[in-house]
Amino acid sequence: MSQFLLDHGLTIFGQHISWAELVGQLSALLVVLLADRRTIWTWPVQILATVMLFIVYISAPLGGLAMRQVAILLISVYGWWAWTRHKRTVFGMVVRTASTRERVLMGVIMVVGTGAFGALLQYLNSQGYNASWNPFPDAWIFVGTLVAFGAQAVGLVEFWLVWLAVDIVGVPLQIKSGLYFSALVYVVFAGLVIKGFLDWRKTAQRSVAAAAAASK
Repeated sequence: MSQFLLDHGLTIFGQHISWAELVGQLSALLVVLLADRRTIWTWPVQILATVMLFIVYISAPLGGLAMRQVAILLISVYGWWAWTRHKRTVFGMVVRTASTRERVLMGVIMVVGTGAFGALLQYLNSQGYNASWNPFPDAWIFVGTLVAFGAQAVGLVEFWLVWLAVDIVGVPLQIKSGLYFSALVYVVFAGLVIKGFLDWRKTAQRSVAAAAAASK
C-alpha cells in the first residue's frame, strides 16, 4: 500500500508528486487552519498527515523527518485527549503566552536536542544505516516539531514561532531532497503560521484583559 502511494500521484511541470506527499502536505496545511480556530479536529487531521508523511520521508531518506512523524502521532493523541478534557471542546484549549522560563526552556531544548539528535543520525550514517543525508537540519526540524506540538498541546502562543523556525530550515531541505511540492507547502505554511501567531496572541491578550477586569 505504501509503495502504491509513493509510485502513483500527479505530475506537475515535470515533477512527480506522490499521493502520499500530496495528501500528507495538504492535511498538514489543513491542520494549521484548524489550529488557528482551536478546534478539536486539528488532531485527527494531524494524525492522517503523520501517516502519509512518514511514508514520504522514510523513502527520501530523511530519518529525522520520518521519526518526527511518529513523535507527532503520539503528541497528537495526547493533544486530542487534552483538548477533550475541556467542556467547551469546540473552542479548544484556552491559550496564553509563555513565561520567560518556558521560553528559555523551549530554546534550550531546541539547541541541545538538535545537537544530540543530529549526532545520532550522523553516527547511524557512519554505521551504514543511511539514516539521513543531512543530519543536523533534519534534527532541527525533528526537535522543533516536538517543541512546537508540545507547546500547542498546552496552549502556548509561542508554538507558532517555533513552527516558523522549523520552516526556515525546512524549505531548503525539502528542495535539496527533491520534494518540491513539500517545499512549496512549507512556504504557504509560513504565511499561515504568521497569521496564526497574530490571532492566538490577540486571543491571549483578550483573556488576560478579561481576567484582570474580573478580579476588580
